[in-house]
Amino acid sequence: MFNSISGIITQKMPKQVFIEANGIEWDICVPDSNIDMLPVVGSEGKVYTWLQHTDMVMCLYGFASPDERSLFLDLLKVDGVGPKGALKIMSSVSSRRLMEVLENGDLEMLEKIPGVGKKTAGKMILTLKGKLKLSETETTVVRVAQAAPYSDLVASLVSMGFDKKLVEQKVAQLAEGLCNDKDFSAKSQKDREDILFRRALMELS
Repeated sequence: MFNSISGIITQKMPKQVFIEANGIEWDICVPDSNIDMLPVVGSEGKVYTWLQHTDMVMCLYGFASPDERSLFLDLLKVDGVGPKGALKIMSSVSSRRLMEVLENGDLEMLEKIPGVGKKTAGKMILTLKGKLKLSETETTVVRVAQAAPYSDLVASLVSMGFDKKLVEQKVAQLAEGLCNDKDFSAKSQKDREDILFRRALMELS
């Protein structure tokens, strides 16, 4: 079974990435949180894969790193969480934030994640608390570096009580996602910071 696909990223959409490798264009389901970790359209990238193959469906899932894929597979261990549900969960919250919530046993916060009800939240804590670990990856280092132009914004969010590393990753993720937005790029530095601040605050809360 193949472990990953490397090629030119030809298109990015919500929960979906197209990547062309050796004349074949792959249609891959990817969590929204991972899409921003991948290189921009037109660049070469690698997606770590997992294939769902049943009598009724065949779907290829992709992730920006082996750690992200491992978290997806861990979510599948939770009774009642299937591939689509795991994808939806990972699209709604960063992996590190999800792990923090699980480690804290924060049932209320888990229930706020789209697709997670009270019963499923309880099962997630019971199954995964104390069993998840996400190592530092090259992708993380790159994304933190991309947050550097917004150091004042990062400092403001950290002063509100958020973890610095988590804030840097979130700001870098959002900035990368908006880098090809002409309207965003045309705005002043202050306006860009205001947009990023509001979005980061919403996703970190």
